[in-house]
Amino acid sequence: MLRPFRFGVIMISPAPRAAWREKCRRAERLGYDVLLVPDHLGMPAPFPALVAAGEATERPRLGTFVLNAGFWNPALLAREVADTDALTDGRLELGLGTGYVKAEHDTAGLPFGSPRERVDHLEHVVTEVDRLLRDPEHQPRHAQTPRPPLALGGNGDRLLRLAARHADVVAFTGAEQAPGEPAGTLRLASAHTLQARVAAYHRFASEVGRTTPAELNYLVQMVEITDDRRAAVRSYAPPGPTLVPVLTEDELLDHPAVLVGSVKEMAEQLRAHRERYGFSYFVVLDPFMEPFAEVIEELRGE
Repeated sequence: MLRPFRFGVIMISPAPRAAWREKCRRAERLGYDVLLVPDHLGMPAPFPALVAAGEATERPRLGTFVLNAGFWNPALLAREVADTDALTDGRLELGLGTGYVKAEHDTAGLPFGSPRERVDHLEHVVTEVDRLLRDPEHQPRHAQTPRPPLALGGNGDRLLRLAARHADVVAFTGAEQAPGEPAGTLRLASAHTLQARVAAYHRFASEVGRTTPAELNYLVQMVEITDDRRAAVRSYAPPGPTLVPVLTEDELLDHPAVLVGSVKEMAEQLRAHRERYGFSYFVVLDPFMEPFAEVIEELRGE
């Protein structure tokens, strides 16, 4: 059974108080369901930014997309989560991932570790934060029970197994480590690979006896309203520390990371991705907030 669509915008650009509040209010007026903040150096600090977003808006949920677990101690994170949830009247959604940018760890003076070590730490953070927030004696108290919803972001087997046990939302990255390149250098995964990762999550969820799968999330990296879809994909440049994707034009046109065409065509693409992958919760970066809002309007209520 298909879930209803839900839409979020990731606020990547810091701004003074008045500008931040206006951007959040604009996102609310445009129909976004969730306002999200990432966890990268040079971008907004997640929890104060979300409290400010909560004060400026009334309806949208507020989330981290996603916190770098390597930056966080579980007890300190549980305090931030609980207080932020209380200060936003129970609108917080906690997103966590392993982190993938080694340079940020170097700048922060924190160990980066191997992929196994990063997943080990993420599992420790997830289980400890879950335990602390479910403790009725924990202070400060959060507003939602038993805790704010948890989103886990990633693609690997160990992370998807962790998500099968704990996550309310699974955010598929759609990217994979580029072979032979430094850690954190990613390439866009093929649609076939992405579909296999979704299938792996469902297998792991079945193994742990989960009867209702998590909500499945995907980050759309490019949004362009155009009458020439092929010309649009030729200009596609993935954000962040990535390689140019080794995908053909046809593969890009079929890929959920790339949303191009008329508003009606883009709405149909999202319907097709929901049918094929089970993705119902789509997010975009704030530079694409305005054009994507037209697609939201086309899909409202579906």
